Amino acid sequence: MQREPVEAARAALVHEQAEQGVTRRHFLKLGVVFGAAAGGGLLVGVTLPARGQVTAQGPSGAVAADVQVPAASGEFVPNGFIRIDRSGQVFLTMPKVEMGQGIQTAIPMLIAEELEVPLDQVKIEHAPPDGEVYRDPLLLNEHMTGGSSSIRFAWEPMRRAGAAGRVLLINAAAARWNVDPAACHADAGFVLHPASGRKLGYGELVEAAATLPVPPGLEKTVVLKQPADFKLIGKPHRRLDSTSKTNGTAQFGLDVRLPGMVYAAVVHSPVIGGKVVKVDDTHARKVPGVRQVVQLDNAVAVIGDHSWAARRGASALVIEWNNGDHARVSTKLLAADLDQAAQRDGVVARKKGNVEQGFRNAASKVDAVYRQPFLAHATMEPMNCTVHVTPGRVELWVGTQVPARTIDTAVRITGLPRDKITLHNFLIGGGFGRRLETDCTGQAIRIGQQVGAPVKVMWTREEDMQHDLYRPCYYDHISAALDANGKPVAWTHRIVGSSIVARFFGTSAMKNGLDFDAIEVAADLPYDIPNQFIDYVRLEPRNVPTTFWRGVGPTRGAMVVESFIDELAVNAKVDPVEYRRSLLGKSPRALNVLNVAAKAAGWGTPLPQGQGRGVSVLHAWNSYFSMVAHVTVINGEVRVNRLVCVVDCGHTVNPMTIAAQFEGGAIFGITAVLYSEITIEGGRVQQSNFTDYPMVRINEAPQIQVIIVDSTEAPGGMGEPGTAVTGPALLNAIYAATGKRIRQLPVGRQLQTP
Repeated sequence: MQREPVEAARAALVHEQAEQGVTRRHFLKLGVVFGAAAGGGLLVGVTLPARGQVTAQGPSGAVAADVQVPAASGEFVPNGFIRIDRSGQVFLTMPKVEMGQGIQTAIPMLIAEELEVPLDQVKIEHAPPDGEVYRDPLLLNEHMTGGSSSIRFAWEPMRRAGAAGRVLLINAAAARWNVDPAACHADAGFVLHPASGRKLGYGELVEAAATLPVPPGLEKTVVLKQPADFKLIGKPHRRLDSTSKTNGTAQFGLDVRLPGMVYAAVVHSPVIGGKVVKVDDTHARKVPGVRQVVQLDNAVAVIGDHSWAARRGASALVIEWNNGDHARVSTKLLAADLDQAAQRDGVVARKKGNVEQGFRNAASKVDAVYRQPFLAHATMEPMNCTVHVTPGRVELWVGTQVPARTIDTAVRITGLPRDKITLHNFLIGGGFGRRLETDCTGQAIRIGQQVGAPVKVMWTREEDMQHDLYRPCYYDHISAALDANGKPVAWTHRIVGSSIVARFFGTSAMKNGLDFDAIEVAADLPYDIPNQFIDYVRLEPRNVPTTFWRGVGPTRGAMVVESFIDELAVNAKVDPVEYRRSLLGKSPRALNVLNVAAKAAGWGTPLPQGQGRGVSVLHAWNSYFSMVAHVTVINGEVRVNRLVCVVDCGHTVNPMTIAAQFEGGAIFGITAVLYSEITIEGGRVQQSNFTDYPMVRINEAPQIQVIIVDSTEAPGGMGEPGTAVTGPALLNAIYAATGKRIRQLPVGRQLQTP
């Protein structure tokens, strides 16, 4: 990733603004600004989204307090670019990274739609890592990809930029022909004048368009297309990166090959938090191809001419570790910590009505405790980073969700200025929050400082699994006061767990000590319950590191809330779908997805013994979802037969991407509910690979039907919801099949009789 073309383009834009008197205020009103691109052509700068006072969100989409984005000094510098060159090729410089979610197709669709060019005419250029220029207000102003936010981030600004660029190109053509711009229109990368039969390609117009002043009032006259006129948006389109990922030409971090590159195999302390005391590398250095042994504070790396030499050398090391107090940490101890912390009052997340009175007047009460374990990311591409450290310079090759933080890490370790550090970002082979972290990159830099060559640091699956930053374990205590019909009149919910927000964003991101991600879904129920009290108790799991996963807040929150709603339906002897319908009168979008899912799944039709259907409803990431799961349970083994998933994510961009994300998220959710658990004994993570941290396999995958309902609302998130809505639907289906309520994940062997 090179900074120079983008920086030159930014400089050209700033100069153009100064020449034309385009003020920051005008830019903010318009959302786009024009100028000549470096080397010729037209450059459109766009805010993604416009800066100002915004409602911030965490990577899972959780709403935080209002954050005031500081104004830039001097002339405004936009944080996204569309460049059209003399050949008519359109280039998008975009700060979001591709990690399997399909944004390298969906976001170009937004531009192509309004700019009136074929989709294959738009190419992606990665934005350089710059936390000031490319920050995302949806993600607390971080230069970051996550939170199912990319389409929400780009929806209007990218369309507006494309539409404004189209207007300017039409104006340039009209000026050349000396005709009224209203008599012209754009289509397929050309401006046409039907009355005379003339047309000009965009490449022929960019130079003239770049010199035109911003038309007065353009911010009011740029008209975005109506959905009825969309040619691309909302239509299925094959992903543009499918070919390269299919034929093996797509480049991930693990694919990096550099002249003179060596390989590093790393051995971490087996105890979380342990330190190196002494290393005997006698046998390791005798392995053919081993060049060097590098000792760090909590790990040892063996450097080899190839990965096999490095790995063999690493296995020959004899290391003495200092475990300190960490060796006493265990899953049992951490569970006891959660139980004890649950007795404390927490920070109030929601207080509505009079809960005490609701419980006093209740006809009956239901109470439950739910527990969820640590979860690993288990990324398909294990953690890796290639680095070349030379005097006065660092060069990095890595797939990361946080380009600016990655540079910050290099600055902190080396003390070098930011302009001496180059980042080449790659496709990410499984992120789900793991690559929001820079621990592997930092380790690679420290190793690279002691190696006089480019070095690729690769973690084995075992090192990756046992030295992950985990999805936190949680304890939820939830109670409902019910009226004579079994409907909830009061509701309390105490959430106990680690604060990822405090560690990742800092305590300043927590309003009055409240982790906005941990309480999501729980503190914003779609159901009409008049009296509610939800609080949060922060408890860090001793020295076990935690981070974001595939939708932490909504995933854990939906599992608890939707399981408990099902319990209330059973208690009231009311069908679970009907029970939810009775509580969703004030949430028509939630009610609609529920109704569509129930009908499509054949809800209520008889099933054989040992089979069951379960339902869930979710409102998160500004989208609405419902799922019906159909399972068979035989001898304690759960077979997921079918999932019917209904999605209302507002305006859709690429339905194929939506379906693919939901299918993948659902498989991820099945895995988490049935199998996934990280346990600790003696300070050591006990799972090490897919043998003891299993994934759903192809023969276990159910039939998945994804139904996307029409909506005119603004787009919502889609990357994580499939995981969040699947868990409770499965648990409720298991109950329907067996009569056994699962309140602690994973399901594992809980259904097997002794």
